[in-house]
Amino acid sequence: MKRSAWRIAAATIAVVSLACARQGILLPGEGTPLPTIAAPATHTPSHVPPTDPPLISSATATQLPSATPAWTLVPPASPTFPATPTLIATASLPIVYRVQAGDTLNTLAIRFGVTPDDIQALQGDAPPQGLLNPGLQVVVPARLGRTTSSDELMPDSEVVFSASAAAFDVAAFAREKGGYLSRAQVENGSGSASAALKRLALDNSANPRLLLALLEHFGGWVTGPSPSGDALKYPFGIYEASAAGFAAQLIHATNRLGIGYYGWRDASLLDVAFRDGSKLRLAPELNAGTVAILYFFAVDAADEADWLSDVQSFLATYRSLVGDPFARVDRFEPLYYPTLTQPELNLPFFAGQRWSFTGGPHGAWERDGARAALDFAPPTSISGCAMSDLWVTASAPGEVVRSENGVVVLDLDGDGQEQTGWNLLYLHIASANRVAAGSHLEAGDYIGHPSCEGGVATGTHLHLARKFNGEWMLADGPLPFVLSGWRAQAGTQPYEGALVRGGDMAVACRCASSDTLVWR
Repeated sequence: MKRSAWRIAAATIAVVSLACARQGILLPGEGTPLPTIAAPATHTPSHVPPTDPPLISSATATQLPSATPAWTLVPPASPTFPATPTLIATASLPIVYRVQAGDTLNTLAIRFGVTPDDIQALQGDAPPQGLLNPGLQVVVPARLGRTTSSDELMPDSEVVFSASAAAFDVAAFAREKGGYLSRAQVENGSGSASAALKRLALDNSANPRLLLALLEHFGGWVTGPSPSGDALKYPFGIYEASAAGFAAQLIHATNRLGIGYYGWRDASLLDVAFRDGSKLRLAPELNAGTVAILYFFAVDAADEADWLSDVQSFLATYRSLVGDPFARVDRFEPLYYPTLTQPELNLPFFAGQRWSFTGGPHGAWERDGARAALDFAPPTSISGCAMSDLWVTASAPGEVVRSENGVVVLDLDGDGQEQTGWNLLYLHIASANRVAAGSHLEAGDYIGHPSCEGGVATGTHLHLARKFNGEWMLADGPLPFVLSGWRAQAGTQPYEGALVRGGDMAVACRCASSDTLVWR
């Protein structure tokens, strides 16, 4: 494992939906509170919104037969093989690569610009489907041209909200450092800015240490007494008019980290692009945590040199503020093994009912990033956001570790932590009759009623996502989302897709159609 400073040899250098509406934040010394940050509406039966153009280049999607004329199903890793226009002669020595947690044969092939058949294990065979064993050594032809360094800069467990940060107290850390963050208050005096950061870290499953380091790097909020100018207005260094203010900066920062991290997981992100129009291929040996950092800083970098300088500077800030990011890695990684399987999960409603499948794989919390969530709408004759009388039910036994603001998190291993093991996120659960935190549930027990609570939504529905050891699990990834035997398949765009069980297929749509119905 490479842990040296980021470098490129001198000779070679010549993103339905945000899940919840966020509260505005009142900062010390400001005359008026920041406006409430309204999240884009989540999906309910109507139309599929257009997606923003990608910020990075990617290969063309491989398409499977379409279930309807409206969209096309795709395999979990969408780029084709090989997935690069920058090939070199195969006379170069092959690469011996040590498999990392989360790797599959297909994603490795896409990253290395080869076909799966080109990859050979040194011992035994690499399975064609599913997760590869971390530590397995494979031989891959060297087909890529110039890439970034392959040095590992940030472990995965320090980017997602893993067990490494489960006991980390954001507020206590802010008080210890004594900077501006320790005094910032959420508007109406309902809480501190440090609490808001912790809450957003939980919602997005983003590591709070990393968010604090970014906040310190760009704004000096953690140790500095009184930031001003851009450091106050854009404390996470995202200089967009729509991202001004602490709350909006937090949202954009976690979203950007998710694009990098999960884009590498599913091999949809293959290079970084700079504002001068140049691009650089990401080294295929990188881990998802490192790519999250590289992508975060590339988006606003003027050019490659500017980007390299920014990354180096941030890593120095990180170490100075929270220590060596690799100090805890041996205790918390790998985040998962190839023997990992999804526990048996039921559709989140009672047998005998038929609900509409209104949203295929899409963002677990923010609009972009992990396509880990599915949406379901209960049968109703009333449009809009009226709370349904029908019940959302527990898909498996577990302990409720969070129940607030339209959110219920069910911990399936029962240790009381949502940073470890399997956890299910239920979103848009009405406050009335919602299950209390600390409750122990069996499969089929009441969770609550679907509604529009917990964020801006155009109609009553349930948003459901999985995570394991703090990482969102892609709904159409190597461990597909399976509910009562219905397997999730992604479409070409977020919210598109299908659930398939035997000869039955439910096509995701915000329309009132029998083609969307699923049942236990």
